[in-house]
Amino acid sequence: MPPVIAAGWRFHHIGIPTTTPRAGERYLAGFKMYVSGYESSPYGIEWMRFDTDSPLPEIVKSIPHVAFEVDDLEAELEGKQILIPPNSPSEGVTIAMIVDNGAPVELIEFR
Repeated sequence: MPPVIAAGWRFHHIGIPTTTPRAGERYLAGFKMYVSGYESSPYGIEWMRFDTDSPLPEIVKSIPHVAFEVDDLEAELEGKQILIPPNSPSEGVTIAMIVDNGAPVELIEFR
């Protein structure tokens, strides 16, 4: 078991970059990207397709990421390499992305 699971992090989803449009895509204007699949996947698979001028880091647009729900985002970010600082993509949700072992990892806090 990965130590973060033992520490209370809960798997939320895996985000997989794609260049192929998919049925049911939802556009996130602030990130200039489309997301799909999460609502219908029993395994938390989310497809991400990016506009060419998406402001997100290249690592997010090219490498799959795993996302975990955490209870205290600020505390969990201490000492981590922050890729995307905390932000709120929707009401009651705060996310941030870190880099671990060359891969992006998303942390999500729900309030």
